[in-house]
Amino acid sequence: MQEQLIRRHDVEAATSLSRSAIYAMMDEGKFPRPVRIGKRAVAWKKSEIEEWMASREAA
Repeated sequence: MQEQLIRRHDVEAATSLSRSAIYAMMDEGKFPRPVRIGKRAVAWKKSEIEEWMASREAA
């Protein structure tokens, strides 16, 4: 089964975080990094975002 990828807009909607908050947390090592899917495009692995959200609920 292939990993499902989601774009930034969908990550923002799922996490209720803004673009700047997502990138700030990535710089701090507190948010999953995206994978490059094109020359100027990135996406996040859906499973990593779901794991991150689950860890936030547990904390």
